[in-house]
Amino acid sequence: MTADFSPRLGSPHTGVVITGGASGIGLATAHALAAVGRPVALWDINADGARLAAQEIADRYGVRALGVSVDLRNSQAVTPAAMATREALGSVGGIVHGAGTAEATGIDGVTPDNWDAGLALHARAVLLMVQAFREDLRAHPGSAVVAIASINATLGNGLIPIYSAAKGAILSLVRSMADELAQDGVRINAVSPGQIDTPIMAGTKAALPGHFERRIMLGRYGEPEELGRTIRFLLSDEASYITATEIVVDGGNIHSQRQ
Repeated sequence: MTADFSPRLGSPHTGVVITGGASGIGLATAHALAAVGRPVALWDINADGARLAAQEIADRYGVRALGVSVDLRNSQAVTPAAMATREALGSVGGIVHGAGTAEATGIDGVTPDNWDAGLALHARAVLLMVQAFREDLRAHPGSAVVAIASINATLGNGLIPIYSAAKGAILSLVRSMADELAQDGVRINAVSPGQIDTPIMAGTKAALPGHFERRIMLGRYGEPEELGRTIRFLLSDEASYITATEIVVDGGNIHSQRQ
């Protein structure tokens, strides 16, 4: 039998929920998915940004697109957002969790409140979203989840201990959830970006010109679109035998050096 090597980046054709979808990697991912015909729901705490971005995507690519205002630090916000998304998109066969913050606290600035909020936003939300869409994912062959972690999950960063810990939790959670989700035919993977030219990095990039570029083999920051294409691949049938893994997209970060 001859193998089928036709492109499958747009398959399955089910809708995808993208958190942090109003900007940065989330927005780039939404464009990448819509470009191959997949409907998208952009969840973001920035309500106006999410709605405007969704309208632009719908106009540009001719797909269904929805902007939803969601604060994922609130566990009660997921269910109503999921209901609105399901009604608008019809089917949901993909989740991308990219919403997050990187609050610089050091050790002394960590409090019970900002610790709980950080872990809730980055890690707990992955679990709650899969719970909310479990039946949808199970019902559609080829369903997949991507959680955005970070190279700081393994490198560590003294300025952002909450962020680093939460991203490490994502890696462990992905491996744990993959074991159970595989029984449903659902894949889940993590993507760990390095230094990407997004709004969350704007302050650091301006304050430390050239600093990170010297530690990256390719000599530059990554572009959100480069992450978007990687995530699109992992959500597609092109990646049908990939689950429980971490894809590092960092331009060849020289992990062992500090300059």
